[in-house]
Amino acid sequence: MSAAFQKLTVVGLGLLGGSVALAAREHGAARRVAAWTRRAETAREAIARGAVDEADVDPSVLEGTDLLVLATPIDSMPRILAEAAPHLAENALVTDVGSVKGCLAETLPGLLPPTARYVGAHPMAGSHLRGLEHARADLLAGAPCIVDAAADPADVARIRAFWESLGARVVLRPAVRHDEEVGWISHVPHAVAFAFARALDEAPAEASELRGPGFRDFTRIAQSDPELWAEILCANGKALAAPLAAVADRLRELARTAEQGDTETTLRYLAAARDSLARLAPAPDPGAETRKSNPERKSDDSYE
Repeated sequence: MSAAFQKLTVVGLGLLGGSVALAAREHGAARRVAAWTRRAETAREAIARGAVDEADVDPSVLEGTDLLVLATPIDSMPRILAEAAPHLAENALVTDVGSVKGCLAETLPGLLPPTARYVGAHPMAGSHLRGLEHARADLLAGAPCIVDAAADPADVARIRAFWESLGARVVLRPAVRHDEEVGWISHVPHAVAFAFARALDEAPAEASELRGPGFRDFTRIAQSDPELWAEILCANGKALAAPLAAVADRLRELARTAEQGDTETTLRYLAAARDSLARLAPAPDPGAETRKSNPERKSDDSYE
C-alpha cells in the first residue's frame, strides 16, 4: 500500500499514541513516522523500540508534518497545537484521540494556519495500563473509531482512511452527538464504577476476602487513571447529567423493590434490563478477545 501521508507526527507517546505510531509504521500509513515528546528518555525509547523513525523534545521534529495526531490529555491539546502549528506542512491535517469532541471542535481549528484543517477522532481502544511500554501495533484492530462527520468531506475521507489503515472500524458522528453517545456508552459506566469503588469505604473490611470474577469485572475500569478521568468527566459534564440522573433513578427503583422483598417486580426489572442491553448490544464485539482492553482508558494518555 502506498503511503497516504509523507510524514505523520504523534504528540504523546503513551499507550494509545505509541500504538498509533507502531500501527502506522507496520501498515505503511506514512513514509515517515515521528514523535514530539516531552521527555528525551521517551524519545530514545520510541526510536529503540522501532515505534518511530525520529523523535525529539524540540518542536523542529514537526517540520514537514502533513498529518499530526494529538494523543495527549485533552486540556493540553490547545497549547500543544498552538506551538506545533507553525511547523506543519502546507495543507496538513490534524486529528486526535480525545474522549470528548465538542470542546476540541470549538477550539482547535482556530489555532491552525489557513491551509491546515482539523478532523476530530476518538479511537475506542485501550487499557487501564499506561505508557509506551504497553503500546502495541494491534491495539486498534477492530476497535470503533469515531470521526467527526461535520468536518470537510474530503478531509473526513482522508482521516477515515488513515484510521481504517490502522485496523479501526470508523463510525461517523458530529462532535455533539459523539459526546452524548459516548457519555452513555463509556463515560457513565466509568463514573458508576468509580462511585461504587468510592462507596466501598462503607463495606465491612472482611468483605475483601470474598472477591470473585464479578467484582473484578465490574471494578476493572475504576482502576483507570483518576487525573485522566476527572478531566474527561468534567469536560463532558453537561452531556453526562441526564444519563447519570437516569442511572440514579433506576438504582433507587431497584433498591426500593429489593428492600420490600418484592421478587416479582425485581424479576421484571432485571429481565427488562437484560432486554435493554440485548437491544443495544445484540452481538459480542468480535475484537474484544484480541484486544482485551478497556474501551476508553486509552483515549487521552499522558503526554510523554
